[in-house]
Amino acid sequence: MGTQDPGNMGTGVPASEQISCVKEDPQVYCPEETVGTKDVQVTDCKSPEDNRPQKETGCCNPEDSGQLMASYEGKAMGYQVPPFGWRICLAHEFTEKRKPFQANNVSLRNMIKHIGMGLRYLQWWYRKTQVEKKTPFIDMINSVPLRQIYGCPLGGIGGGTITRGWRGQFCRWQLNPGMYQHRTVIADQFTVCLRREGQTVYQQVLSLERPSVLRSWNWGLCGYFAFYHALYPRAWTVYQLPGQDVTLTCRQITPILPHDYQDSSLPVGVFVWDVENEGDEALDVSIMFSMRNGLGGGDDAPGGLWNEPFCLEHGGETVQGLLLHHPTLPNPYTMAVAARVTADTTVTHITAFDPDSTGQQVWQDLLQDGQLDSPAGQSTPTQKGVGIAGAVCVSSKLRPRGQCRLEFSLAWDMPRILFGAKGQVHYRRYTRFFGQDGDAAPALSHYALCRYAEWEERISAWQSPVLDDRSLPAWYKSALFNELYFLADGGTVWLEVREDSLPEELGRNMCHLCPTLRDYGRFGYLEGQEYRMYNTYDVHFYASFALIMLWPKLELSLQYDMALATLREDLTRRQYLMSGVMAPVKRRNVIPHDIGDPDDEPWLRVNAYLIHDTADWKDLNLKFVLQVYRDYYLTGDQNFLKDMWPVCLAVMESEMKFDKDHDGLIENGGYADQTYDGWVTTGPSAYCGGLWLAAVAVMVQMAALCGAQDIQDKFSSILHRGQEAYERLLWNGRYYNYDSSSQPQSRSVMSDQCAGQWFLKACGLGEGETEVFPTPHVVRALQTIFELNVQAFAGGAMGAVNGMQPHGVPDKSSVQSDEVWVGVVYGLAATMIQEGLTWEGFQTAEGCYRTVWERLGLAFQTPEAYCQQRVFRSLAYMRPLSIWAMQLALQQQQHKKASRPKVEQGTGLRTGPMFGPKEAMANVSPE
Repeated sequence: MGTQDPGNMGTGVPASEQISCVKEDPQVYCPEETVGTKDVQVTDCKSPEDNRPQKETGCCNPEDSGQLMASYEGKAMGYQVPPFGWRICLAHEFTEKRKPFQANNVSLRNMIKHIGMGLRYLQWWYRKTQVEKKTPFIDMINSVPLRQIYGCPLGGIGGGTITRGWRGQFCRWQLNPGMYQHRTVIADQFTVCLRREGQTVYQQVLSLERPSVLRSWNWGLCGYFAFYHALYPRAWTVYQLPGQDVTLTCRQITPILPHDYQDSSLPVGVFVWDVENEGDEALDVSIMFSMRNGLGGGDDAPGGLWNEPFCLEHGGETVQGLLLHHPTLPNPYTMAVAARVTADTTVTHITAFDPDSTGQQVWQDLLQDGQLDSPAGQSTPTQKGVGIAGAVCVSSKLRPRGQCRLEFSLAWDMPRILFGAKGQVHYRRYTRFFGQDGDAAPALSHYALCRYAEWEERISAWQSPVLDDRSLPAWYKSALFNELYFLADGGTVWLEVREDSLPEELGRNMCHLCPTLRDYGRFGYLEGQEYRMYNTYDVHFYASFALIMLWPKLELSLQYDMALATLREDLTRRQYLMSGVMAPVKRRNVIPHDIGDPDDEPWLRVNAYLIHDTADWKDLNLKFVLQVYRDYYLTGDQNFLKDMWPVCLAVMESEMKFDKDHDGLIENGGYADQTYDGWVTTGPSAYCGGLWLAAVAVMVQMAALCGAQDIQDKFSSILHRGQEAYERLLWNGRYYNYDSSSQPQSRSVMSDQCAGQWFLKACGLGEGETEVFPTPHVVRALQTIFELNVQAFAGGAMGAVNGMQPHGVPDKSSVQSDEVWVGVVYGLAATMIQEGLTWEGFQTAEGCYRTVWERLGLAFQTPEAYCQQRVFRSLAYMRPLSIWAMQLALQQQQHKKASRPKVEQGTGLRTGPMFGPKEAMANVSPE
């Protein structure tokens, strides 16, 4: 069975996180009861310190991949692997192992400040977990541990996701909406079998694992001769098979297609294997794709799982495979493992085997002739506690110096979902095209295998303008596309909406609410995989650039949902954990913090967040107004603007009460009353004051567009007074003070102080006649932030710290002021680009990318925050999607002398005809 490490057996720890290749002579694998086969060579690789060969030119560009490819010993570069993206050798080990932020990371001073909140949280956590048997929306006791393993997720938007790690493991699952299971399923593998002259000469699981189950299989692939390359929504894994003169390139494809509202919703992924024979002998090659029915956890325990083969021929194309039926309530589903049948390939299968056994039957079946036995009929439903798996194999002949292609798909059909409260039945978006009956897995598989080439053409057309732009650094090209993983893998749901489910009385004044939700569905994504709240609005403010640039109709749909929730109220009283005060869940005419928890009943019950009473937050209402105008500006949708105008008036009226001295500038309330919910703000502040002035300026613009002269005059007056107060109270000659309190931290340099200007510039405002903040002040503040928060922090290599004292020491007055927030840094970089500080912007953002993706091993789980040392917080977070604001700033910079940009097919924005914001401009179709 090749070299096994008995010390790693039965530990339950994935071997890919703990092993390295063993330095030994090549082994000969002689399986028991082998008939009609030669000895099968299994080459263990030597340690890389021995005789490390020189890399070929272009093998590993340190600028692009840092040290991630330093371990790669192979020469193969794979079949059509692109030059840009995130590339890592499968043998790489990240040396820095950080821990999630926990209570013991809080300073004594801050611990004392929050002791009341801590005690209330513990009491609430106990009631939630032990009495209600539910999972907390934020679990501060059981953070997701560090696993430096994740790669591109499979699955379109809103149908569930399955993450395949960069070492090939299927390891993160979001099938039940919004709820994650971090579990590596050992049976889910690809295995290669090579045969020469009718004899099997090489058979290997393409995995570095050395598990305690399926021990008859040949595990322990040498990672030094393989690498992974991610450019979302595609990924490539290249395997140079030692001693075989064969290179395998597995290409993983998911239909994430900008401006597409059909195929982008499909719960499918495709694996295309290109096999290159670099030798002078012909050979037969087989790839086996094995898959467990379920994850091997509690959802499987009741039994009743069963598999069956299927074959679907349509339009001259045939697809064969297995259906894995998983009928466990409340959300039953069927998984399909399938392959495309061509004139040059043979597809075989094994319907059922025990994934917790030695796996000898399956291994011998493949070893015998490079094919599986393909029994007819369905399997017997499993007994309680018994697992079941199946496998599909594709075989083909390979000429000397030849190449062949083997194509697999993975699809899952969970059309009807219930959230945690098990109240309302919802149907996923893809059911509009593939039906609601739960029998769509074969059709999804067939569609994916026949359409993936077209998807790839569209993906290339979308990405090429960025990838081909030599003025852009390589790391940015990787970050821009790979950070998009969260739009699909953010616990995302995309649901059909029945018109009779919408409240007539609230939607009456929004004429296009029903058509928008009916035609484009309802969209929700989590604040983070660990912060389980849908459409957290103070964070969506940053992340929304990706949505409005790539799927603008989903952004408008989300905005309509937010407007509906704003007009509702829920006067149920509850205790808020930070203050201990009892207050209503939701007050009318204020923007909710979030749209709800997937473990409850989102959209019906909003504001899962109960740390603060966000009705008194200063930023939420302002962020709605700013996003409404930004969305109108980028889409030209006048109907949307007209529908949102009354809601904007209502929330701004609610916001007026925070200007207690009537000087035209709102005041913060002496607690953490904004997105920085652990950082106290008192009186007029740079962040909320800047957002307020920007929102007031936008109200002036919207009033003019809506023909409301009185309202325009009112907000013009407020803006004039507020500008004077903002400059007088906060500008100190170098930057805007954090706030106006008497505390020492009021002089902190906040990295996010120009957020209002950022949004104004994104909306085509903020300069010339529409200037709100004096341009010299903005530029000077950004230069100060770059000097202090970026360059004076961690050697300038980790992005911008949230707060920095004027003398160059991080502000440790709160638990958040000395953190780096990745999404805030990308927004800051966009602001710098807008103001002509392009070099500074890229330098600032690069620090975050290098830290997260290359140093900390947090690829495809970009956290909300990290500190200079030791800890990170909230893995897989929404806010870093704000990197698309950098792309918008670059495109607006390129087209500054041209007309207003509009959304159309492409990387995001293109310049349209010379219309101003007053002219309606319809969205351009994907064609």
